[in-house]
Amino acid sequence: MTEIHVRVLGEDEWQAYKDVRLRALRESPEAFAASVDEEEQHPEEMWRERMARSRRLLAEEGSDIIGVASLGTTHRTKIEGAAELFGLWVQADRRGAGVARRLLEKAATVAREEGLKQLLYWVGTDNGRAVAFASSFGFRPTDSRRPMRLQGVDAEDAEAEEMMMVYPLADAAGVPTSL
Repeated sequence: MTEIHVRVLGEDEWQAYKDVRLRALRESPEAFAASVDEEEQHPEEMWRERMARSRRLLAEEGSDIIGVASLGTTHRTKIEGAAELFGLWVQADRRGAGVARRLLEKAATVAREEGLKQLLYWVGTDNGRAVAFASSFGFRPTDSRRPMRLQGVDAEDAEAEEMMMVYPLADAAGVPTSL
């Protein structure tokens, strides 16, 4: 088996991000607030804007793209010194093989390099696997909750909520924490 590598995409690699994002939406539509039909219609300019707004992390095994995650900073979180991990997806047959952990490790490294103090991750309260995974990495639940915005679920019918989990990137004195 080939080693898993995670890298940050350059802004000019919008097409690679678009391709994996659309794959993720096709394979796991229930996990995203957006739909593949909607996002397929976005013009190139929109994809380029997305690349400029947030870091896009790509997990690769050999020449195969097997996962993606996004890392947004203060304009997205509105919390000083924080980055938000979002859009995390791993190809179905590679789940449980350490791909998500590698994506999280890279996200934490990138956020630390940018001088950020914490990493935020919203997780469905009823998604025990995701909560356990985030907890095993070191994320801790907070009291912050919001309704989940899931594709294909009417707001009136949706009772699911997600909680914000936080991972400290530095201690109280600002010293970076290790993974």
